[in-house]
Amino acid sequence: MLKTHNCGELRTSHIGQRVTLAGWVNRRRDHGGLVFIDLRDRSGIVQVVTNPDAASEAHVAAQQARNEYVLQVKGVVQARPEGLANPDIPTGEIEVVAYELKILNPAKTPPFYIYDDRPVDEALRLKYRYLDLRRQRMQRNLILRHRVVKYIRDFLDARDFVEIETPILFKSTPEGARDYLVPSRLHPGKFYALPQSPQQLKQLLMVAGYEKYFQIARCFRDEDQRGDRQPEFTQLDIEMSFVEREDVMALIEELMIGIVENCSDRQLLFKPFPRLTYPEAMRRFGTDRPDMRFGMELRDVSDLVAECDFGIFSKTVATGGQVKGLRVPGCGTYSRRQIDELAELVQREGAKGLAWLALGHEGEVRSSFAKFLTEDEVAGIVERMEAEPGDLSLFVADRPPVVNEALSALRLELGERLGLRDRTVLAFCWVIDFPLFEWDEEGQRWDPSHHLFTAPMPEDVPLLETDPGAARGQQYDLVCNGEEVAGGSIRIHQREVQEKIFGLIGLDVEEAQERFGHMLEAFEYGTPPHGGIAPGIDRLVMLLAGEPNIREVIAFPKTQQAADLMAGAPSTVDPKQLEELHIRIVDK
Repeated sequence: MLKTHNCGELRTSHIGQRVTLAGWVNRRRDHGGLVFIDLRDRSGIVQVVTNPDAASEAHVAAQQARNEYVLQVKGVVQARPEGLANPDIPTGEIEVVAYELKILNPAKTPPFYIYDDRPVDEALRLKYRYLDLRRQRMQRNLILRHRVVKYIRDFLDARDFVEIETPILFKSTPEGARDYLVPSRLHPGKFYALPQSPQQLKQLLMVAGYEKYFQIARCFRDEDQRGDRQPEFTQLDIEMSFVEREDVMALIEELMIGIVENCSDRQLLFKPFPRLTYPEAMRRFGTDRPDMRFGMELRDVSDLVAECDFGIFSKTVATGGQVKGLRVPGCGTYSRRQIDELAELVQREGAKGLAWLALGHEGEVRSSFAKFLTEDEVAGIVERMEAEPGDLSLFVADRPPVVNEALSALRLELGERLGLRDRTVLAFCWVIDFPLFEWDEEGQRWDPSHHLFTAPMPEDVPLLETDPGAARGQQYDLVCNGEEVAGGSIRIHQREVQEKIFGLIGLDVEEAQERFGHMLEAFEYGTPPHGGIAPGIDRLVMLLAGEPNIREVIAFPKTQQAADLMAGAPSTVDPKQLEELHIRIVDK
């Protein structure tokens, strides 16, 4: 080894020892007689000092060194002079007096500062990702990710799970998002697909009798990007035989609590995790991914305004819509300009506008609609909203999906503005009892709300024949701080039930056989009842690190346009490669 110790591990207990260090120049300070170098490796920073009188060659080399040069230093650990200790770093009480210093490799001036976390344009960071990854923030995030994955493996191994890898090249069986396709050279005109998840394969492992499977799985989806999505991502894939919903949820809850308490400094708001049914989550928060770090829950006032003289409210209710609102504590003094900004936000979510009512500190009312209502109607709304003097209540009137989306977005925006979304706090909750199907108006068919293999609640199986829209799935989502961090379900394990689901979503017998014949046949060979879940590693680590998007916890991510700025991918390929794959590029 080119070093005997790591930079960040030296302490007063090492005083008097000869050490050999290697790392990067974090900062260099030439004080004329002495040169000070902050030497950095993954473990931290230590101060190195050279004295021309004691080691002239080392001093000359230190004078030549610049930021990000790679050095090897041999020296003696000594206490820093009295009054010069640095309490901000763990090695701040000592320094290394160099008697030998070698420049192992010089470095060009980096395009941005490495040694501090000042903001840098993301495109520049991604272009020079290998430099960005040297920064303390990024190293902290990736080491956190390593610890989380190690904890997961140890946790599941202790509970008799078997880690099994599944293929990356598989059959194209679209399940929601677009597949990434890989052309086959040996089978012209045919393609593999990169897996959107190992869903079918892990179910087949249950058929194979492994009972408890897991995998840190790479998954691929060709979909529009956003802060919590990437073309390729990593999930913890789990499947278990002979289980019910409660068994899977209990396992994952124990795992998540252990990860938070052993791998991070975040605080859990709830333990055990609260459970909300899907209808309850939509009623209270307008979303099935509620951020439960703060209140500000939605209130339905449709019954109170159904016959009022404010036409926007009464006509909406009369035509099957609803009027819901949320109370914003202490914001009753918001100006019209501030309220107009909030109105623009809900309009971007599809709402036609935003009605408001501010309750003054003396009980006086300012409102965009109160003049059209009776005093009793206004009083009823104030009571329903539980508004207090100084509060602002905001309302949207529209179709229920629009109302929920608009108010959910508004709630999150206000929570951010009011400092209620504390990133040091993690508020996990379970959402259960989802509808099994969603009606696709355009396609005039039922679509699975989760995926094709989710089992209906046992008591709802008869509804598949009479009222599919009322059937609930044995699905469960784990949500944290407004992000879905895991989704799972008890699976269908009987061929006749699976074929019935295929029929309801518009897959005829021939198409179902072509896409999923291997699954249907496997179900005829003694498939045990089974279920599973897939927590997203990227999103989980993002929350544990307090980062705004998953790119900050992935070593080499893509941009919002799914491009790799460092390597220049995607890129053109040699025409000969295309010819071997029997592919021709056609310009539109």
